[in-house]
Amino acid sequence: MRRLRGMAVAVAAVATAMVAAGCSTATTHVGTGTKVTGQLVRGGKVTVAEVGVSPNFMFPYAPATNSDGYNVNLTMGLWPPVAYDGDGARSIVNPQESLFSSLTYSHNDSVLTIVLKPWKWSDGVPLTSRDFSFTYNLVKANYKNWNEYTPGGFPTDVKKVLTPNAHTVVLDLTRSYNPTYYTDDILNVVTIIPQHAWDKTSATGKVGNYDETTAGAKAVWSFLQKQGGDMATFTTNPLWKVVDGPWRLGAFDTSGYYSWVPNKNYSGPDKPVLDQVAWTPFTSDVPEMDTLRSGTSLGLAALPLNDVRQIGALESEGYLVAEQAVPGVAEIVPNLYNKAVGPLLSQLYIRQALEYLINRPQIVSKVYAGYADPGNGPVPILTGGGWASPLEKSGGPYPYAPAKAIALLKAHGWKVTPSGVSTCAKPGTGSAQCGAGISAGDPLQFQLTYSSGSTSFDEQEAAIASTEAAAGVKIVLRAEPFNTINATVGVCNAQSHPASTCGWQLLDYGYNPYALDPSGSGLFNTDATGNYGGYSNAEENQLINETEYGSSQAAFYAYENYTAEQLPFLWIPNQSLLLVYKKDLAGIAPLNPYSGGLNPEVWHYVKQGT
Repeated sequence: MRRLRGMAVAVAAVATAMVAAGCSTATTHVGTGTKVTGQLVRGGKVTVAEVGVSPNFMFPYAPATNSDGYNVNLTMGLWPPVAYDGDGARSIVNPQESLFSSLTYSHNDSVLTIVLKPWKWSDGVPLTSRDFSFTYNLVKANYKNWNEYTPGGFPTDVKKVLTPNAHTVVLDLTRSYNPTYYTDDILNVVTIIPQHAWDKTSATGKVGNYDETTAGAKAVWSFLQKQGGDMATFTTNPLWKVVDGPWRLGAFDTSGYYSWVPNKNYSGPDKPVLDQVAWTPFTSDVPEMDTLRSGTSLGLAALPLNDVRQIGALESEGYLVAEQAVPGVAEIVPNLYNKAVGPLLSQLYIRQALEYLINRPQIVSKVYAGYADPGNGPVPILTGGGWASPLEKSGGPYPYAPAKAIALLKAHGWKVTPSGVSTCAKPGTGSAQCGAGISAGDPLQFQLTYSSGSTSFDEQEAAIASTEAAAGVKIVLRAEPFNTINATVGVCNAQSHPASTCGWQLLDYGYNPYALDPSGSGLFNTDATGNYGGYSNAEENQLINETEYGSSQAAFYAYENYTAEQLPFLWIPNQSLLLVYKKDLAGIAPLNPYSGGLNPEVWHYVKQGT
């Protein structure tokens, strides 16, 4: 399961002038593992710039048709998940930000007991196990219309939910699980929502216990999802004023601008110090960098990687730089169900040739100035820790090798025309022929759609198109705004591949962030919500299942290496996050890689000279 889908550096940040509400000279806890001694300034505003993307949905459980995982940037600070990924820069579950006080797996890891913290909602009502059962009932009745659902996962893997007291939830699971996987990759997308405020079927209706019947749960879900898409009422709708996170929504407009203000009744330890955090849209990274260079009172900005040569100058002007490798994989998704090129992309040897023609080391060096994961397979090298296999660490199964790509194509009946367009010369399904559904004269030509607004992305796609041409593969580039892609691109598989949303051929949607356990669940399973191109392989499904149910490293390596070789995605480098910030804006580093570096409840200004 995945929290986000978006550009690898979807967030650039700038800070407006500090407005001091007061100072504290005591040692103050302002964040996980962070203690500040000196004059901590209370108050102030930080403005964060969105480059190319903006959220458009408020209800934490977005519908299956809404693939814009960037919405979590709008909602996560208001309604945190049961298990919150990342503790500072450490790749562990954050015990302070999470909603549980303890997790206990028993009965051969088929029963999970969750003890919830005695927190309260912003309106003063206690958060209880009834809120969990409400959440479960809604998702159980509507999981097919939830964009985070993975086949076989939560809630269909739960036989029953028991709530023995106000703060205890017992999940009787359908099978034994690897506890690390279940905590890291399941509980991190389960967001508890307020039954006392949201269990209703209309804006004027009374709160009841509608969720306790399937029909009632469907009606409540339908109502909440409709409200969740009504952007004009995000700040006025009383539903969204009931939160349990450190923030509440302060402002929102359809241009992409929104702000958070502190939840004064937040129960957690990391209570916001700032008065406001505001996100404002930028059409590309160029105006964002121009703003930074202008010398105005900017406190925080994401540094486009094509501007890394500016680091020295920025540091001399009083900025600090924080680097964070992003836990996840970047990819180009092949659409196996596109009517024109699906038969081509369904051939493993063609995907192998395409991968051999991607010069990943050159992209890391020239496009990302070394600030990127090499992208050798389904597990990142820089943040994968012990999960990255020796095969991936050695460069993956398909290092840049144009000669191998040309040999593969010729061996399967292609007339290879370097710098031109290769064509099928031997149609048919034999071992030396082009393959099923491919006709004589069919060209190796594909349209690659990608998110616009980033110079680095432009350079990366141009580099890929250039190296693919060495074997006569013509790549036609098409840059579209992220929100446009999100509205026109759908999951394409054997059950659903409508022309209106499956006309794309190759798609660089950005990257897929991983939870702490980088399992392929939700990405490579048959019919998974993140499996946009329709890849389906029974052996792949089984290998993923084995990583979920057990904790064997050998089983994980078997899944990882098989996936790297099968190429459900074409692997490409994943750029790191660089944040530039003023020395008086503290709490930025160490970055939490699992929140995109953005945990503004721990940000604060410090008076100069202390």
